[in-house]
Amino acid sequence: MQAAITAAWDKIGGLINSFIVMLPNIVLALIVFILFFFAARWLKLLVKRLTRRHRQARNLGMVLGRLAQGTVILLGLFVALSIVVPTFRAGDLVQLLGISGVAIGFAFRDILQNFLAGILILLTEPFKIEDQIVFKGFEGTVENIETRATTIRTYDGRRIVIPNSELFTNSVTVNTAFENRRLEYDVGIGYSDDIKEAKRLMLEAVHSVDEVLKDPAADVLVMELAESTVNIRVRWWIKPPRRADSLDARDKVLAAIKNKLTAHGIDLPFPTRQILFHDQTEETDGDRNRQREGWPAGNQEVPKSRSISDSLKRLAEIRASKNGDSSNQNLTADDGK
Repeated sequence: MQAAITAAWDKIGGLINSFIVMLPNIVLALIVFILFFFAARWLKLLVKRLTRRHRQARNLGMVLGRLAQGTVILLGLFVALSIVVPTFRAGDLVQLLGISGVAIGFAFRDILQNFLAGILILLTEPFKIEDQIVFKGFEGTVENIETRATTIRTYDGRRIVIPNSELFTNSVTVNTAFENRRLEYDVGIGYSDDIKEAKRLMLEAVHSVDEVLKDPAADVLVMELAESTVNIRVRWWIKPPRRADSLDARDKVLAAIKNKLTAHGIDLPFPTRQILFHDQTEETDGDRNRQREGWPAGNQEVPKSRSISDSLKRLAEIRASKNGDSSNQNLTADDGK
């Protein structure tokens, strides 16, 4: 028992002696690591300061600053370990990190995918902060672009968080990518109206709105001969191309077009339907040359059209006569009994 205690104390004493011998190296390594740590923080602030002047590059500067800080801290860790353990080689740690990186990559694949996509979005800038975008069923203003996800603020005051990997691999519509934006609307006029005059009046109405640009110029095009209308497409440009401005311009343009057309007698017809009431009680029914509804008139005279009230009255008389015949038949049967 005494021998075991003596051996334990000898080991503890050896460890203490080794620590005392290594203490200068440990202190030096700690000092070196602290220097690298503060250098990393200074480098991060420098990168952020260089990108602070450009509003759109703030997020990119933050990400690059963090990457630079992490790289410098990792380098400082390598140097500090080399001082404490002279036999330590950076290649050994790199090999260990490589093996661990494979496992980490499988475990955090989605996170790493979003991180890389965020870096690429910040570098390529397909859209920027304050841009208005449309992604699948979401539409709004870009609030923030982070390494994991992008947040947009919808027009009805909601926040949508979209993973960067989806934004990078799918189509995104950027409504504010360019300085101007074109809007359009189809207006239907009657078939009896003068198309040339209607187009002239529409252009006058569009040009009367201050928000509409003169260059590029607005235009009007006949697009469709519909069932009840001749559809004319009106196209105009506005600046800036933001959502609120486009809604305001559309409101003014459509109101001006409607007032201008109605003031000059241009018809704005709504869809119409023709309903034929056929009581199937006329002698001409089934005769394609004389039947009133549903068939061509032919060469013979066709009965004049009757009003709905006359048709209903005629139908009631027929039903009454049929009911009377049925009653008579019932009375005859009773008499037979």
